Amino acid sequence: MSETPVKQQSTAAFYGQAIASFAVAMAATAIGIFRLSADAWVRGFLAISVLYLVTSAFTLAKVIRDRQEAGQIVSRVDQARVEKLLANHDPFEKL
Repeated sequence: MSETPVKQQSTAAFYGQAIASFAVAMAATAIGIFRLSADAWVRGFLAISVLYLVTSAFTLAKVIRDRQEAGQIVSRVDQARVEKLLANHDPFEKL
């Protein structure tokens, strides 16, 4: 009755595509900010804002992943308790 959940892993192609997509987006943003016809302080402000946005996005993704993994652990513990109760239950035992 006990099933071990299959750990999902992404393929190498998906991993490579994610890295390439991130690199292209960061490069395009950096080029756009660099070529912007504005004062240096405006370009600097935009660059710092983009870096802050990127770090915030990574942090949010990590928090969501950690919360999901914690939920899976609790679910597995609860499932083990139910399986133990069912294994110890004797339906023909007198009350």
